[in-house]
Amino acid sequence: MPELSRRRRMLVLAICCMSLLIVSLDNTVLNVALPSMQKELHASVSGLQWTIDAYTLVLASLLMLSGSTADRIGRRRVFKTGLVIFTLGSALCSVAPNLETLVIFRMMQAIGGSMLNPVAMSIITNTFTDPRERARAIGVWGGVVGLSMAAGPLVGGLLVDSVGWRSIFWVNLPIGIAALILTWKFVPESRAAKARRPDPVGQLLVIGVLAGVTSTIIEEPSAGWTSPLIIGLICLAVVSLAALLVYEPRRPEPLIDLRFFRSPPFSGATVIAVCAFAALGGFLFVNTLYLQEARNLSALHAGLYLLPMAAVTGVCAPLSGRLVGSRGPRPSLVVAGVGMTLSGLLFALFDAEAHTPLLFLGYVLFGFGFGWVNAPITNTAVSGMPRSQAGVAAAVASTSRQIGSTLGVAVLGAVLAGGVGASSGPGRAAASYVHDFTDAARPGWWILTACGLAVLVLGIATSGDWARRGAQRAAALFEREQEAPPASASAGTGSSRAL
Repeated sequence: MPELSRRRRMLVLAICCMSLLIVSLDNTVLNVALPSMQKELHASVSGLQWTIDAYTLVLASLLMLSGSTADRIGRRRVFKTGLVIFTLGSALCSVAPNLETLVIFRMMQAIGGSMLNPVAMSIITNTFTDPRERARAIGVWGGVVGLSMAAGPLVGGLLVDSVGWRSIFWVNLPIGIAALILTWKFVPESRAAKARRPDPVGQLLVIGVLAGVTSTIIEEPSAGWTSPLIIGLICLAVVSLAALLVYEPRRPEPLIDLRFFRSPPFSGATVIAVCAFAALGGFLFVNTLYLQEARNLSALHAGLYLLPMAAVTGVCAPLSGRLVGSRGPRPSLVVAGVGMTLSGLLFALFDAEAHTPLLFLGYVLFGFGFGWVNAPITNTAVSGMPRSQAGVAAAVASTSRQIGSTLGVAVLGAVLAGGVGASSGPGRAAASYVHDFTDAARPGWWILTACGLAVLVLGIATSGDWARRGAQRAAALFEREQEAPPASASAGTGSSRAL
């Protein structure tokens, strides 16, 4: 891709951020609308989990395929296709007649969404070639997450209270159409120098792993560990994972190149992304239900309660990008881990949700910690890899985020459902529901605390000199492969590619 002027680079960044805005806004808006959807669609807690996790599950399953496909056939082409599918899926969600149809249309949204964020990050990586400028661009990208967190609850609350929950999907339509037109006019086409072949078997195995794990967590509270359904789902996940680990290293061009994980910073960023976004997904899911079900707040007032968390995230995200550009990822990851851990402890030990000042302090601490985590994750994932691998590396990082969000909603939703009763729904007595809620959520707060500690420990462990040397050795593997003659490159076997 030719070098662009600074003004054109900033315009490309803005267009890519628009795609992130609609995808991120969709999740934060939806969280505020959950209680209204539960009443109208007569959904259980597990039904609400599926409205979120059906989206994140499909998204996580297809991100790496979309990233490698974009590298092969053109990033702008895939990006435009994703905008069309996501916008159309949003329109269909707004007219869904029941929960089952809504879940199907959410899956359609996810197919389009899988073509947006990792591809946009790949476009950014290839547009901003200077490491410091790239880190700052990624900081702006992370700031959009904060913006969506701030705007989502407010916009969602206002729409739900005034028009109804279906209107939350209308927000995506004008933004998606505008992004499509601007992409067509201003974003240049780019692709990897060496095209990667499709890997349908690897794709199916990834879907098997994620679907098995997520479905097990969501359905276990109602079905039980010994039910044939749960046993079958566990077997699906285990067999798919074993087959994936055996099959992928033996492919010349795998869907998941396990050599990426020879880089300690990349491996650390992947696990940190899972932990951080599991905490975010679970935090928003539990607190949205708590504010509206236990505190009897309206959707708009619940959004206002969450505003301090979102505002702090929006302020810290671009600062984190600048800090990563000048000092590396470690300071940002340490601050992120400390903030998220303290927030979890505040809820787990001091019942912060029962005291409004502590509740707001917990929200601010979580938003502060999360605001610092996104930039180092993304920068670490793509900066140590050759530019030809940018799409796949960015897709792995994005996949880790979605896996984390999926697991966070599934795990904390299962904990909550187990505490207040698997049959919780609109017909359950309000007093009983409120009485059980705080105690049911306590194990979840400890899980969030553990996620914060993991971010802190892994951030320190995978950002030192030895980790950077490991990243250089891992990148050298790809560089030697690109320099090798085509015949030798295509003759790779399982022994030469083994992890």
